[in-house]
Amino acid sequence: MPRVVVDVMPKPEILDPQGKAVHGALPRLGFSGVSDVRQGKRFELEVADTEPGTLAEIEKIAATLLSNPVIEDYTVRVES
Repeated sequence: MPRVVVDVMPKPEILDPQGKAVHGALPRLGFSGVSDVRQGKRFELEVADTEPGTLAEIEKIAATLLSNPVIEDYTVRVES
């Protein structure tokens, strides 16, 4: 069955406290060289097909249920 992945991330201008917490913890754990961290969400949807109508429906799902379009951006992609 095909899988469609929806990645949701905070918009660049939105404060990301979870990402900042991870970024702050990295040096304490011995990791260096990471200049920024942003935390988001990943949704995997198994679908019957990847026809344009199905993908359009998933776009609608992403815009209305999986993300908050005021503060988040999303991308939809088919995973092979």
